Formats: sequence, structure tokens, C-alpha cells
Amino acid sequence: MILWHVGATVAIVRYVFKDPGTDLRFLAVGALLPDLVDKPIGSLLFVDQLASGRVFAHALVFPVALLAAVMVVTRRGSTARKAWLMVPIGALLHLFLDAQWANPAGFWWPFLGLDFPEMDPARLVPLVRDTVTDPLTLLGEAAGLVYLVGLYVRKASHTDWLRTGRVPL
Repeated sequence: MILWHVGATVAIVRYVFKDPGTDLRFLAVGALLPDLVDKPIGSLLFVDQLASGRVFAHALVFPVALLAAVMVVTRRGSTARKAWLMVPIGALLHLFLDAQWANPAGFWWPFLGLDFPEMDPARLVPLVRDTVTDPLTLLGEAAGLVYLVGLYVRKASHTDWLRTGRVPL
């Protein structure tokens, strides 16, 4: 779910922070990062060992580690820190939108054990098929698309948005 994660994350951050200076490009990367990390690792590369598309980056420790890294590497009050802070915020909201807390072994990894809940490898093809045909998934994708297109059409100075990542409130 790409558009759902990006659209819902942008909507939540714009509503909560109300900061027109937020760089939405960094936020979008953070919103997609858990899937960009975990899907190839757990579903393709190490399917025999992990057998899941929700592993390390779907654990709470991942956005917390990202946040710590941003705080260590960037300088207080800098525009770089403000931009890079959107990555862990986006990753944390990804976990929220996935309702990852309902999977305690994965969400609290490694604190509740080092094993991830397994997915039957034979289930991968039906899972992908169900993902692209499930009405709830399609509704989420449509909602994300409608929000992002509406935001782009109504609010964005198109060249500024692409160059700065900022959209006026």
C-alpha cells in the first residue's frame, strides 16, 4: 500500500504539526521505508529464515533508531535536522497505519524475543493477489491518491513543491 501510507501520513502530519515548512519528500520516504526495507529482506532474500514481509523495520526499534541517528548526526535547529526528522516520523506512522501493535512479537522485537511471526512461503502469491484485489486495500489506495492529488492541485505551487517539498497549509 503505497498511496495509502504516503497520503495518510502526509494528512496526519499536516493536521497535527500545522507546519508549512515540513518537507513532505522526507516524510514520504519515511512512510514507505519500513516496506522498502522489510519486503525484500523478509519476503524475497531470506524467506526461508524469516518468512515474513514485516520484520526489522516494522518493529518499534526501527523508527526509534532512525530518530536517534538523526539526532546524533544533525545539528540542533538546523534545516537538515527538521527535514530528516520527517523520516522517522513517517516510519512511525507507517507502523501505526499498519496496526503493527496488534502483532506484539513483531512490534516489540527484539524485546519479546528474536523470532518474527512466520508467514508460509506458499502464502506469498495469494497474499500479493489478495492485496491488489481486496476492496479495503483498494479503498485505502484510492483515499491516499485522492488526498495527494487534491493537495497537489489545490495547494501546491508545482515547481516549488518538487524543489522544496513544502506545500502551504
